[in-house]
Amino acid sequence: MRVLIQRVSQASVIVNEKEHANITNGLLVFLGIVSDDNAEDIEWLIHKIVNMRIFNDDNGVMNRSLLEIAGNMLIVSQFTLHAKTKKGNRPSYYLAANPSIAVPLYNLFVKKCNELLPTPVETGIFGANMKVCLCNHGPVTIMLDSKNKDI
Repeated sequence: MRVLIQRVSQASVIVNEKEHANITNGLLVFLGIVSDDNAEDIEWLIHKIVNMRIFNDDNGVMNRSLLEIAGNMLIVSQFTLHAKTKKGNRPSYYLAANPSIAVPLYNLFVKKCNELLPTPVETGIFGANMKVCLCNHGPVTIMLDSKNKDI
């Protein structure tokens, strides 16, 4: 399981020209799932995401977590995070889990985040063609991978 998190002052998802979700002051989380992901991957990633000290304290130092600031979260499914680009110029997405595997894991990820955070988690629509708008604050963008914890 792979996530790309962005600290945002604002983010939204538009589907069919209508705003579906909107947050302020928090994290936009792009979530990519592969076939061998499981609940352990979810637990590790969520713990890292909600406790990562990437929000400013009173001295302007990134020293507070999403939990500490009671920030918002927007989760968007993103199979392209698992793109393979070694050969040619067209990325391959063969590692991305098919919906029968990905949807239950995506829903569990959202559920677990909702259990931890004080504000309801917003989401995109799994598999939909979405326009994601964001104002990356910092900018702060961090990649996490449950199978490669060194990145």
